[in-house]
This record gives sequence, structure tokens and C-alpha cells, in this order.
Amino acid sequence: MMFNLDLATFWQQGDSVSHGVFLLLVGMSVLSWAIIISKGIQLSRLQRLWSSQGNGDCIEQFWQAESLSSGLTLLDRLPPFRLLVEQAEKAAEHFREHHQSADHHALDGQMSLSELVTRALRQGLSRATVELERGQIILASIGSTAPFIGLFGTVWGIYHALALIGASGQATLDQVAGPVGEALIMTAFGLFVAIPAVLAYNAFTRVQRVVLSDLDGFAHDLHTYFSLGKHQADKPAKGK
Repeated sequence: MMFNLDLATFWQQGDSVSHGVFLLLVGMSVLSWAIIISKGIQLSRLQRLWSSQGNGDCIEQFWQAESLSSGLTLLDRLPPFRLLVEQAEKAAEHFREHHQSADHHALDGQMSLSELVTRALRQGLSRATVELERGQIILASIGSTAPFIGLFGTVWGIYHALALIGASGQATLDQVAGPVGEALIMTAFGLFVAIPAVLAYNAFTRVQRVVLSDLDGFAHDLHTYFSLGKHQADKPAKGK
């Protein structure tokens, strides 16, 4: 006797639990691919714009700009780097405003310009890190849980199939192989959902590590610029 191992037969023979597990895995797959596509576009765009090997070195162009406002315009397509500049600029303006309005006695207990800029840059780096890592936890969760959800669906499907076989009193090969084979589809589907999520998580983490390293170097150059009023030309803002 022939038996079918297609999804239609699996759906017809499944119950509400197996249907729920299958729909959950479908939802996890759609969510993971949405994150993979969106973050892939975001990180590839960032990498292309800030890398000197891409279409244009926006960071180097920023340091060569005639003014800070024109340099900020060049960083419109690099939100993490622009955020650091805006944070440091606000800290410097805050210091100048209070330095001009306060007397010397009041300034004794206030932070210096270097300390204000340092704190602003740290806050900017924290915000940029959160933004770059957005969606990573979801990918990690999907990659670690999808195989076990698929395995649960397989165990439940096998239990359900064996219960039906026990009720019918027949345990021939054609009676066992079909339901068990269909239940094993859940394990394969769980791996199908988990593997792309894990691979994407590792790839994104590697790229983000490079971006954050360059952001840290850029922050050091910004600290020098706003604290001393000049850029260290012999120390590039980009990390290698």
C-alpha cells in the first residue's frame, strides 16, 4: 500500500496541537527572514558608505568639510556616526552657554568640557549600539528554540499517530511509516527555520563588531576635535 508524505496529508492528519506548532514555525520563519532582509540592507548600506573601499568614504569627507553643519549633511546616510557628532556638539554648546553665563566660583563644581563631551559620546555610543543590535535577540531566540519546537511537533505527531494505530489494532509498515514520516517533517521544518537565523546572527554580529570598533575610533577623534578644537589628522577616524 502506498502512503503520501506531503504537507497536505500532514495537515489533514494533524490535530490542533500539530497545527499550532506548524503555524508557530511559519510565523517564526517569516519574522526571522523579515529581520534578516531589513538588517542585511541596513548593515550593507552602512558598510558601503563608511568603508574607503566602497562608493565613498563619508567619514573622511566629513573631516574635510568646510564646516560642522556641512559635515553633518554628509553623515545623513550614516545615522550612528551622525548621532555621535550631534551628541558631542550639544555637549560643547551646553558648556559654552553655561561658561559664558556663570561666574568663576560657580564653575568650580561643574564638569570640564572634556568630561561633558566624553559623557555625551558614551551616551551616543550606547544608543548606537542598541540601534545596531536591534533584532539580534529575536534572531538568537529563533535560532535556539525553533529546532526544539519542531522536535516537540515531531514527538506529538508520533504520539498521535501511534495512538491512532493502537486504536485501529494494525501496526503494519504502511500504517506506521506514513504518520511517522509526516511527523518528522516538523523536525526538518524546525531546522529550516533555525539555520538561517543562526547564520544571519553570526554574520550580523561580525559586521556590527567592525562598525562599533570604527564608531569608537570616530568618538575618540570627535572628543579631540570638540575638546581641543582640532582633528588629529595623523590618526584616522576609521578602524582597520
